[in-house]
Amino acid sequence: MKMARGYQTSVTLSDNRVFTIGGAYSGKRMGKDGEVYNPKTNAWTALPGAKVGPLLTKDHEGIWREDNHAWLHSWKNGTVFQAGPSKAQNWYGTAGTGSQKAAGIRDTVGDSMCGMSVMYEPGKIFSAGGSQDYTDSAANNRAHITTIDEPNMPSVVERVADMAYPRGFGNMVVLPDGKIIVTGGQKRSKVFTDDDGILQAEMFDPATKAWKTLAAEAVPRNYHSVSILLPDGRIFTGGGGLCYLAKVGANSANCNKLVDHADGQIFTPPYLFNADGSEAARPTIASLSSTKVKVGGKLSIKMAAACNGSKFALVRIGSVTHSINSDQRRIPLTQVTGKDDAFTVTLPNDSGVVIPGSYYLFVLSAEGVPSLARTVQVTL
Repeated sequence: MKMARGYQTSVTLSDNRVFTIGGAYSGKRMGKDGEVYNPKTNAWTALPGAKVGPLLTKDHEGIWREDNHAWLHSWKNGTVFQAGPSKAQNWYGTAGTGSQKAAGIRDTVGDSMCGMSVMYEPGKIFSAGGSQDYTDSAANNRAHITTIDEPNMPSVVERVADMAYPRGFGNMVVLPDGKIIVTGGQKRSKVFTDDDGILQAEMFDPATKAWKTLAAEAVPRNYHSVSILLPDGRIFTGGGGLCYLAKVGANSANCNKLVDHADGQIFTPPYLFNADGSEAARPTIASLSSTKVKVGGKLSIKMAAACNGSKFALVRIGSVTHSINSDQRRIPLTQVTGKDDAFTVTLPNDSGVVIPGSYYLFVLSAEGVPSLARTVQVTL
């Protein structure tokens, strides 16, 4: 990169380049404007117009925390929408020397550092939790839906029902049916502790805008924890703690090993159970016409049995750290033809909606039970 960064966020663009911004944690302690990586030329380009100042939070520890972990969501024509953790939201452009334009305010109360966000369907971003300061700061339970459409236009923000629990350092996963699962976090964000850890998972349904409290984890999942969708529609949650050492092999005597959780659990969402608690029958994908498809292209899906009333969705395979999974998104596939056991789906014809990369393809039964996913590579 053009400068040393740590705790920045990176996101894949609609043209397959990679945008990054922030990262004052490492290198010179200063707010760090954007830059972009082009895999075709294997080169980084500084974007001095992609100013970091408008996305800064206010933190009692100063700049080395204030440009960390931006909630970035790639969008149309090489643009990026920054939904948080600052209460201010911004658009970033990656053409030429880059650009920044204010999009509005998510929340008037304050910032939400180490909160969570996900694009659960195109142009719809759900966010929740976080705290004003990176550490030693009361977490919040506030939640919002941000709607975006054309780049550089103001966002529309709706305050929705609060979570049952405040959560700092929690994690968020979108399911193939569009519901959102939140795990872990603590009532007061405090690095390398298990204090006031929230064990219960919660599920938000965008259709009803209501929360439901679900099963509890065995151990707290706070700072340095992760959660990520698995191809069987379940969720891996794990980690937490893992005290920082200046170099490999350094003395860890001052680390609290009791809060290091080098393990994980599997969370099984409600859609995999019948009303009586028994395991629900899944639809089965017998074959796909291809494991690669272009943006706007078609996929033919052969099911093992008749599956009328099914729904289809792509969920992008991302990676997660520090509550951030910037490439995670769900794309409902609504252009569907066919019946019984044979269907053809057409992808949206916009690479800002269907970002290039690897996706899970799920088929959901009429009852909402997901298949085991097939992996599909979406290309330009």
